[in-house]
Amino acid sequence: MCLTSKDRMRKNTGVLFLFLYLAVFQCNAEDKSLSSHFESALEGTEISMGYHSPKDKGPPKSVGENKPIKQTEDETEMTVNINKRKNEEEEGVEKEKEQSDPVTTEIPATTNPAPDDTYTYFLSRLADMDAAIHRLNVAYYTLDVKMSQLSNKVSNVESKTGRMEQKIEEIFQISKENQKEIGRIEGCQKGIRSGYKCFLIYRSYENFTSSGEKCKEKGGRMAMPKDKPQIAALAQFARQLFHPGNWPVWLGISDQRSEGLYLFEDGIRVTFFQWRKHIHSSQPDGGKRENCVAFSTDDGDWWDNDCSRRMYYACEFDV
Repeated sequence: MCLTSKDRMRKNTGVLFLFLYLAVFQCNAEDKSLSSHFESALEGTEISMGYHSPKDKGPPKSVGENKPIKQTEDETEMTVNINKRKNEEEEGVEKEKEQSDPVTTEIPATTNPAPDDTYTYFLSRLADMDAAIHRLNVAYYTLDVKMSQLSNKVSNVESKTGRMEQKIEEIFQISKENQKEIGRIEGCQKGIRSGYKCFLIYRSYENFTSSGEKCKEKGGRMAMPKDKPQIAALAQFARQLFHPGNWPVWLGISDQRSEGLYLFEDGIRVTFFQWRKHIHSSQPDGGKRENCVAFSTDDGDWWDNDCSRRMYYACEFDV
């Protein structure tokens, strides 16, 4: 059965509306209301495409009829493509919204705080600052107390150190006095006594100045025989100690202050001499090169020598 001109006009009008709505949908894909209108128009078009003539009072064309079936398949394929494109566009719009949402949500809304809120905020900040300052004051006070305690402890340590040094100095002085006393006892026990003196010869090599210091450390002084009995006693002791050898031994006599003016170490002038007298060598003969006096252990004669020469020395101690 052929379609009438009126039916063909309705068909063409439906197709025209279909493409028109398709174009509008593509331009306004984000508007969901247009998509709903488009679906209703599409349904109307499908109805119009299956419309029968008023003269044909029977049911619609069956599936077995060739021409109406061909028309329906084309339109259905077009509808599927439109729906597919619509779904893809909606999915793209949703993805764009999902991508744009985090950016928009990260930006906080700027709202002007109320005056009461600002006043409360400043008060809270001032309270926090006051608490922090209080904590700093407490910490400073604690540190000051600890520094004061440390200073007191350091002062106590210094005072104790000073007392300890004083005690050590006292012990040192006592030790020196003990050494001197021991030296005096040793000098009289191991040496020889003459009058109110004891003489002792030490077998260690020292120069003239060092010999005097050693004698003082032992509680005595360098030997200064001031008369013949003392010279004879010292010479006899030396001869017995070193026999059969002959060694020079320092005496506490020199002319270092003035050439030819011989003085004992206590500053008294020597008035009695026992210089060696011999044809080939007579003492003193050193001049300004030899200013210190030593005696020989074999005969007790005096010799002038260089003061820097190292030799044995004799000390005397008070009884």
